[in-house]
Amino acid sequence: MSVALARQLREGTKKAHTMAENTGFVSCFLKGVVDKSTYRTLVADLYFVYASMEEEISRLREQGHPVVGPISYPELNRRETLEQDLVFYFGSNWANAVKPSSSAQAYVSRIHEVANESPELLVGHHYTRYLGDLSGGQILKKIAQKAMNLDGDDGLRFYEFDSIDDEKSFKTKYSAALDALPIDQAMADLIVEEANRAFRCNMDMFQ
Repeated sequence: MSVALARQLREGTKKAHTMAENTGFVSCFLKGVVDKSTYRTLVADLYFVYASMEEEISRLREQGHPVVGPISYPELNRRETLEQDLVFYFGSNWANAVKPSSSAQAYVSRIHEVANESPELLVGHHYTRYLGDLSGGQILKKIAQKAMNLDGDDGLRFYEFDSIDDEKSFKTKYSAALDALPIDQAMADLIVEEANRAFRCNMDMFQ
């Protein structure tokens, strides 16, 4: 029996979503105030977060995990696009030039922790980051492009989902996959709780 997880995640994270939009960095970003040095630090932090999440999700998918596997769409992966952006901002030697902030490191630690102790909770992190990227990506890209005087996609590849032709139909497919996961209401509650924790991890990183 479906627990309508997609709706529960949407409703259960509304408050956290609003709080995230009101953090100083995001609030300024949405107003078009984007500093290139600060932005590239965020790109570096996001790289570490996505690298860890995609590493764990790939591992669990290969192991045939019944809850994580169905939502592990490769077309959502951001690690490669973030690497392209890091080359743009830091040069080809970017790997030696970046390191995670303390808040990004805490975020990464949480991802590895849940992946090993209760992998189902990764769904909350997956939903919070990827659906947010897909939903608001094009708007944020245009804001960043204008604010930092960037031409084309260079430095903004993170927002491009080249493997997804129809964003709306993909989100419908993703929601259906969430609703079809073999979980009970108790686990759904824990996943929503973890999604809210993921929002807090993001807010700490934005600060």
